[in-house]
Amino acid sequence: MKKIIAASIGKCVHVAGIMNFLSLAEHEGYITRFIGAAIPVDKLLEAVKEEKPDFVGVSYRLTAEPLKKVLVELKEKIDRLEMPNIKWVFGGTEPTAQVAKESGIFAFTFDGTEDPDEVIGFLKGKTFEKADDYPQDLISRIWSKYPYPILRHHIGLPSVEETVAAIEKVAESKVLDVISVAPDQNAQEYFFEQDKMDRRLDGAGGVPLRTREDFEALYAASRRGNYPILRCYSGTKNLIPFAQLLNETIKNAWCAVPLFWYSVLDRRGPRPVEEAIRENQQVMRWHGERNIPVEVNESHHWSLRDAHDTIGVVTAYLAAYNAKKMGVKDYVAQYMFNVPPSLSPAMDLAKMLAKIELIESLQDENFTVYRQARAGIASLPADLDQAKGQLSASCYLAMAIKPHIYHVVGYCEAHHAATAEDVIESCKIVRGVIRNIMLGAVDITQDPKVQERKNQLIEEAQITLAAIKSLGCDVDDPLADPATLARAAKLGILDAPHLKGNEGAPGTLVTRLIDGALYAYDEKEKRILSEKERIDRILSENKIGHTVM
Repeated sequence: MKKIIAASIGKCVHVAGIMNFLSLAEHEGYITRFIGAAIPVDKLLEAVKEEKPDFVGVSYRLTAEPLKKVLVELKEKIDRLEMPNIKWVFGGTEPTAQVAKESGIFAFTFDGTEDPDEVIGFLKGKTFEKADDYPQDLISRIWSKYPYPILRHHIGLPSVEETVAAIEKVAESKVLDVISVAPDQNAQEYFFEQDKMDRRLDGAGGVPLRTREDFEALYAASRRGNYPILRCYSGTKNLIPFAQLLNETIKNAWCAVPLFWYSVLDRRGPRPVEEAIRENQQVMRWHGERNIPVEVNESHHWSLRDAHDTIGVVTAYLAAYNAKKMGVKDYVAQYMFNVPPSLSPAMDLAKMLAKIELIESLQDENFTVYRQARAGIASLPADLDQAKGQLSASCYLAMAIKPHIYHVVGYCEAHHAATAEDVIESCKIVRGVIRNIMLGAVDITQDPKVQERKNQLIEEAQITLAAIKSLGCDVDDPLADPATLARAAKLGILDAPHLKGNEGAPGTLVTRLIDGALYAYDEKEKRILSEKERIDRILSENKIGHTVM
């Protein structure tokens, strides 16, 4: 185990920064000792001789000019120690850190602008001076920082040139670990059939990527700063060729693909639901065979269409279940808070905890789950000042699930597409929230009402899953059978109010927000409809010989 001793020197009595540094070091397995405040140089060096540490932390937060003389004395006396293997680290303000750099004593200086993830990185042996200090695969990047989550944000401006410039600026800022490339809808659907594109829609919803070289230009733009890794949407058509393209050009950090969607359900493609499920499963399998992590962005699609909370939990489980079935080894589970925006924070958290419990029950030596949290885009108001507050509040709530990845949603999204400056500002807001959380927060997951709702949702989800299984009693694995899953949507076992008139689902589900949670609702009787009642009605109406026990 490595040892760190630390003190403030000269007349400086400020030690809060030192104590935070030593606390992070202890978490990383270091032996630490705090020497004291306003310690004379000779006393510090006596401790160095006695302790023989691997690192010595020195802090000074007063006026910079007197520090120069103190460091001259320190350097002279360090040279006499003849202990060259000790690394000296400095922490202070920006002016004092500059003086420290010029002294030639310190292997690393912190000026107060760093976030905990940078300090943790240093403690893990990173110098942040070369590309190799920034892991270039998702799992390594996560573990280089955890428990501090890596940050992700999407970037997709109306032209390739604007997007390249934005990526360069964001990478140089070092605020972001993962850049999610957002192609326009034309690229997602017709990249391999560009004669079918409606050119009037170029740049609608993202960057108009049209050639392999466009993707390569985005990757080249990221090769600076903290070398963020890139990922991109899976596309809505020609999914395997698109996956190959992303893997070869931007080294796609992980795949994001739905289970039911990008089909007639959401009108983002012409595929029937059963065909979409089958093709989406093939995409999962393709990435699993190549050990590329997969995210199945499924659950929030139902919730965005006002499906009740139970369906959100059920579809979150189905997404993970199918990924595992298709051979995915590293699974990214996305937890989108504030969907719908009117959910109470307590009930929102309960829903996420129910998802986590079911999804992570699937973990074994061949299937690892990583948590990704984010704010729901519809929760961000058009008033930019209020939007910053909402981004902060959502992040604070989401940190309760201890995410490995925090997907930053630009605070400006209800007003305009995020520019590089917006991305950087949004990430800094989130970093400020996380910095506070990392000091120690109340465990709100243990609130009795949260736990009660979580347990209720798990119980109801089991009822819905049992009903889906009953539809496929003649297949080996109904929960991974495209025909069975498509039939569950067609019958309304999986349904949402916004799907009314859709050929893939009836859209007859009625939901109501009651006490901060979203329930199935009986309009005639003006009451909450339990999941058992709802499922029994559907099965009875369709003359299916099964009643939920």
